[in-house]
Amino acid sequence: MKTDALVIFDCDGVLVDSERLSVGIEAHLLTQMGVPHSELDVVNTFMGRSAGAGKAVLERLLGKAGAAEFDSRSTAEIHAAFDRDLTPIPGIPEVLDSLRQSGWRTCVASSGSHQKMQRTLGLTGLYDFFQGRIFSAADVAHGKPAPDLFLQAAQVMGAEPDACVVVEDSVPGVQAGIAAGMRVYGFTGGLAPEGALQAAGALVLECMKHLPTALMDWRR
Repeated sequence: MKTDALVIFDCDGVLVDSERLSVGIEAHLLTQMGVPHSELDVVNTFMGRSAGAGKAVLERLLGKAGAAEFDSRSTAEIHAAFDRDLTPIPGIPEVLDSLRQSGWRTCVASSGSHQKMQRTLGLTGLYDFFQGRIFSAADVAHGKPAPDLFLQAAQVMGAEPDACVVVEDSVPGVQAGIAAGMRVYGFTGGLAPEGALQAAGALVLECMKHLPTALMDWRR
């Protein structure tokens, strides 16, 4: 393994099982506000993109006042759902412990805000593991699918792009990792279709518990 090898995790849908909770709420609320959306519509339109990109879409669909109302209502409902039901992605605590014991360096690079990640990683007991190694799209000029966020994470962590592995569950996230010149695993246990992740350039990762083995095979 290269000494600067680095595993970069997305957060929502990769570390914490948040998207299953939030997508249903957002689809229901959009439909209630007169813009019918299925859960798949929400995945295709919003998942993996920055808050700024999502806000622009909402303002186009609902107008500025409607977008502000949607943000307020959805945030309250999602926070309540997270407080009740949010869990880590199955296998993630064990995977992180395995990677740490094997000497892999890790960090998080997400389209979510630092405040959101502090909440979700905190609720699931993962925040302390990543503290000081958390990167947000709010820190860069262009969010996913642009490579900026992953390149910034690699630079700060002192890793060359070709020594980085990205673990993603969204098409924009996969596209960002490929554009950054990194190896990308597309986790198919989330909401994005497996075929779409593969078409974007990802290697399929069906179960998070398979990640340590995949990394060992790569570094040989």
